[in-house]
Amino acid sequence: MIRNFILLGSGIIVLSCASMGSPSGGDYDFDPPKVLSSRPTPNETFVKSGKVQIVFDELVQIEKPMEKVIVTPPQRNFPIIRAQNNKVIVELKDTLIANTTYTIDFTDAIVDNNEKNALEDFALSFSTGAVVDTLSISGKVLAADNLEPVSGIYVGIHSNLSDTAFTTLPFKRISRTNELGRYSIKGIAPGEYKIYALDDVNRDYKYDNPGEAIAFLDKIIVPSVEAAVRQDSVFNLKDLSFDTIKTVHYTKFLPDDIVLRSFTSDFKRQYLQKHERLTEDVISIYFGAPTAMPKIEALDIPKPITDWSVLERTAGNDTLKFWITEKAIAAMDTLSLRVSYNMTDSLNKLQPVTDTLNFISRTKKKVKDDKKKDKDEEVTFLTLTTDIAQLFDVYKDINIEFDYPVKDFEKNKIFVQYQADSTYSNVDYVLEKDSLNPRKYRIQNKWIPGGQYRFVVDSATLHSYTGLWNDKQEVLFKVKTLDQYGSLDINIYNLPDSMPAFVELLDKSDKPVYRATVKDDIASFVYLNPGIYYARIILDANGNGRWDPGDYSEMREPEMVNYYPKTFEIRAFWDITEDWDLGTLPLDKQKPLDITKNKPKDDEKRKKMMERRDAQNAKKDSQRNSNTTNGMNNNNNNNQYPNNQNTGNRY
Repeated sequence: MIRNFILLGSGIIVLSCASMGSPSGGDYDFDPPKVLSSRPTPNETFVKSGKVQIVFDELVQIEKPMEKVIVTPPQRNFPIIRAQNNKVIVELKDTLIANTTYTIDFTDAIVDNNEKNALEDFALSFSTGAVVDTLSISGKVLAADNLEPVSGIYVGIHSNLSDTAFTTLPFKRISRTNELGRYSIKGIAPGEYKIYALDDVNRDYKYDNPGEAIAFLDKIIVPSVEAAVRQDSVFNLKDLSFDTIKTVHYTKFLPDDIVLRSFTSDFKRQYLQKHERLTEDVISIYFGAPTAMPKIEALDIPKPITDWSVLERTAGNDTLKFWITEKAIAAMDTLSLRVSYNMTDSLNKLQPVTDTLNFISRTKKKVKDDKKKDKDEEVTFLTLTTDIAQLFDVYKDINIEFDYPVKDFEKNKIFVQYQADSTYSNVDYVLEKDSLNPRKYRIQNKWIPGGQYRFVVDSATLHSYTGLWNDKQEVLFKVKTLDQYGSLDINIYNLPDSMPAFVELLDKSDKPVYRATVKDDIASFVYLNPGIYYARIILDANGNGRWDPGDYSEMREPEMVNYYPKTFEIRAFWDITEDWDLGTLPLDKQKPLDITKNKPKDDEKRKKMMERRDAQNAKKDSQRNSNTTNGMNNNNNNNQYPNNQNTGNRY
């Protein structure tokens, strides 16, 4: 608070006072509101009332108070926060705690009424006892898997250093991250603390729901202060330049660089979400989270479901789709299944549950009309799609997908042929059926660089269980030559000894497009298409080939992810070697801004403000030049026409 008064009272030149009403064409106001007084006063002690009033020099508003205004100690009942003319009033609904420092951190919520200039980092502290605690700590919260800044998550501290404090006690003091993931916890007493982040869904300020995102550090934080010096520049509005460098002595609160990595545990509540039968030949069951494969019994059909359906499922069994293969069963209006599965109870424990699910056909039966027979009725084919491109990558497989499961799919019904001397010959490829989706297949082959190939499926060779057959399909494609690719070797430094790791090359949307396992501290990529790539490395502690979140019950932090701070430019027929030192930059400085989704949202606003400021000053300069020119013309006119004193301009 005191710091804010100092900043507002010195250094920045005031352009003009804000209008008390709507703008009327005058100069644009660039200054935030100024605090004139407050009750209680900054750092006042023995405060008895929970009502706070702050008076400003102009009309003010409060933007998103429930998101931006942070009261600590945390309040169970959200305070009343309102703007009234040039005042901000806060009424705390919880009973004040004795001998406690209260801090109301407005962040950037307070803005002036017209131009919405924000009063940045404004906070007011007071105490119900004789001492006002003034220490603070700050840092950033990043998503553990992609280092994105996490906005709107609570960050809190406990003086109780037991691991159970996070799950059983509300935070002692809190803050909340802004749009860039930054936080600052103010009003801390000297001592030792543990720090946590919590996406507190039920606002009880403790981790009692495994579905909440959290972050924690397995080390103790000790707040401190030190004297520091910085160089400030003073901006001269007349010539739009920095004309003075000032040395400013200030108090630095430490630590100010605590990075927390947030994650959500693997735990998800298991329950039956819904079931449906959108078409007569498909029944679907959806669960709210990955689950063990349920036991399913048909109640009105004397055969197991595996005899009259084909199962399509997700890897976690949270979506089950049964394609009915027998027409008589598909024609039944209602199918009843007994489904036994696990459901999470109120104590987050799995309990066995059995439900009877009825699947009712909503499909209208088609009625044949002999009077409207059409000899040229259009045939509906079994659809077959592939991901073959005319210019095909040498390392890729051919992926095939049908719109219905195929009952007679065999390798000898699909031909991949290589052209040599204008003649095509069959290739002995490897065919794999997808383990989860019976409509998907994959063709693997060692392609000849630069080779011409043909993919052929003859008409009516493949049939679905519903009686559809395929149309003829022929696709010509050419495999890229090796000189159309580049390669990349990345030497990794400061990788923990014996730590499994893999590197992912990313596109401009932060999506992985290539992957390589780190061997002997080197990640090697071949057959790279030319372009600009970003990179991240996952320290795969358990060696399972994927990133894993943490688990607070085991005090296990999420697997570490680092981003390469620059880009790799891959060119055709180029072999590139780059070094990557994982210890060069802190986590919050690693991810390139180009692929950071949670960018500063006020950049455009500030840009427009500067453009308006430049235009405003240009207008003033133009007016001054015009006045000077008019004055010179008046003098000349008066000299030419000494008897005519009314020739000059009027004002």
